[in-house]
Amino acid sequence: MHQRIVILDFGSQYTQLIARRVRESGVYSEIFPCTTPTAEIAALDPVGIILSGGPSSVYDEGAPPLDPAILSLEGPSGRIPVLGICYGLQAMAHVSGGSVAKADRREFGRAALDVLDPAGLLEGLPADTTVWMSHGDHLTRLPEGFKVIAKTDNAPIAAIKVEGLPHYGVQFHPEVVHTPEGKTVIRNFTHGICGCSGDWSAASFIDEKTQEIRDLVGDDHVILGLSGGVDSSVAAVLLHRAIGGQLTCIFVNNGLLRLGEWEQVQETFRDHYHIRLEAVDASDLFLDRLAGVTDPEEKRHIIGNTFVEVFDDATDSVVNRIGIKPRYLAQGTLYPDVIESVSFKGPSATIKSHHNVGGLPDEMDFEILEPFRELFKDEVRSIGRLLEVPQSIIGRHPFPGPGLGIRILGPITREEVRVLQLADAIFIEELRKWNLYDEVWQAFAVLLPVRTVGVMGDERTYENVCGIRAVTSVDGMTADWAHLPHDFLGHVSNRIVNEIRGINRCVYDISSKPPATIEWE
Repeated sequence: MHQRIVILDFGSQYTQLIARRVRESGVYSEIFPCTTPTAEIAALDPVGIILSGGPSSVYDEGAPPLDPAILSLEGPSGRIPVLGICYGLQAMAHVSGGSVAKADRREFGRAALDVLDPAGLLEGLPADTTVWMSHGDHLTRLPEGFKVIAKTDNAPIAAIKVEGLPHYGVQFHPEVVHTPEGKTVIRNFTHGICGCSGDWSAASFIDEKTQEIRDLVGDDHVILGLSGGVDSSVAAVLLHRAIGGQLTCIFVNNGLLRLGEWEQVQETFRDHYHIRLEAVDASDLFLDRLAGVTDPEEKRHIIGNTFVEVFDDATDSVVNRIGIKPRYLAQGTLYPDVIESVSFKGPSATIKSHHNVGGLPDEMDFEILEPFRELFKDEVRSIGRLLEVPQSIIGRHPFPGPGLGIRILGPITREEVRVLQLADAIFIEELRKWNLYDEVWQAFAVLLPVRTVGVMGDERTYENVCGIRAVTSVDGMTADWAHLPHDFLGHVSNRIVNEIRGINRCVYDISSKPPATIEWE
């Protein structure tokens, strides 16, 4: 068993980033709702506990609770270390007899941290450390035994420790990339305070997950919905490593794939990996059902429901061929999918639906197998490299489940799909030629529901506008628009407008996430 850090989720959008930072330090971590009974947490034998941030005030009705008993848990070496982050710090102080109040001036963004006591949690931080703040409440009175170890101009209590106990708290967010020394803070907690040795890695994950899959599946069979993207591709290779011929992949052409993808996926997995692959071309069915639909959520639901129907028919075909009904349905679900679909209280305000999260329709009689549910995209890529998945797959940008259906804003037609496939292919091709593809997290083209006047060959045109988007990111949770060279953007625009009949204008999206999402729909 690995040493384990337990993270209690109080509703923060950054909770999974905490887990990612902990794993980056070589320590296994698991996330649990803050409502998890303390006895269950104790039974996990954690070497440390992290309390996440959250959007609530500790005084709000229905505010996520912290059981004071968490702060009294004992391990083999004494009291279990605790680190409270933002709301987690405030909850620690609140249940310990301190006071929390609305700040006169809310603090969102970067702040200069003045380290008063560098020992322990803040050891090794430079004097000019920048941290990321995101809070409206702050501590106004410390409980007995709490000591301030750092402050900012707007937060006189920016970090604390509890005298005589391995308990710490920070008002800032060490888990986000905007806190440059955040990894040091997390590592100081995991290794320095909790005494972790760092025995978790992508290699150990592969070995353990392979055995876990074998033990779970036994003599049963698994089917996997293969898209050709990073997540499902690496999942397919891992599952094939674990159970070989007990895996069947189903690849559905929904008519909304990238240019050439239908042929490429079949060649890679059927011919290269020799994985049993059922390829179903249902493009006409999807596109007919999407005709005239403009609402993005309705598009997602139509695509998701049609996929289930086609997938079910394909499964029947597999059963007839191999004579065995698969017991498990494997999916390449990742943490970001889960974050945007659920919260610690249950369903959150939906930003967008994910058709691979939340279970299956009752009529689909499968048990779900999600080997990557608690991993981030970069972690899956690391696993893929160790499994010797080709870089052409590992390095692919994320692609949404609904495909180009949510990159055509407005009604979807076959002609618009064709036009967008060509525009997207040109953009990606040029990114590769200019050695920019691997410099961005995700890049794609969108077709906008507007037409503009143009002049081509002395003739008036009235055609579509193509938007191109490229973002930089570490994990997809936050993203900045990519500052691509102007010469490059001009060259791409020129190619798209001149080579694709139906587009006479190209624009570049310079919105970051937040406030925008990466995709347009």
